[in-house]
Amino acid sequence: MIEDLIRKNRSVRRFSQDAPISRETLEWLVSLARMSASGANLQPLKYILSNSQEKNAKIFETLAWAGYLSDWAGPSDDEAPVGYIVILNDTNIAKSCGCDHGIAAQSMLLGACEIGISGCMIGSIDRKKLRANLNIDSRYEIALVLALGKAKETIVLEDAQDNGSIKYYRDAQDIHHVPKRPLEDLILDI
Repeated sequence: MIEDLIRKNRSVRRFSQDAPISRETLEWLVSLARMSASGANLQPLKYILSNSQEKNAKIFETLAWAGYLSDWAGPSDDEAPVGYIVILNDTNIAKSCGCDHGIAAQSMLLGACEIGISGCMIGSIDRKKLRANLNIDSRYEIALVLALGKAKETIVLEDAQDNGSIKYYRDAQDIHHVPKRPLEDLILDI
């Protein structure tokens, strides 16, 4: 059921190193994005796939992790993602990809979740450094990075705090909590 898949699909930031991701799996995830909706059906997105330690390291060093967890610098070497998909907008096709990159990323993350792979959609990227590290042509705008792997953390959804805080946090047992606003706060009856 789609609701179960959406609830299970959380932004994982710590990954196990004992479950590599094959190139074929990364290609399958991109095929899901390829079949997803695209504004005016322009399909301007391109993808860079990575599942090697060397290329992964070049991507990892350009990413910022979990802004609300100010005392955590990001995954350690033994918790780093084992795969990445870099989502690019081909500006020769469209000057802006609109929301296509979000649609594509969610399609890939839901597909990954369905086969037991977790991920995190990352927009906080040192784009200049990533462009240099991977030698990305200037015609491609770096939109998002998907970090992928087998989850090495527990994440739970909960109702937002009484004070309205929606900041995710980790408790004393290192469980990652993700507060969600109540449905009645989201629907405007106008």
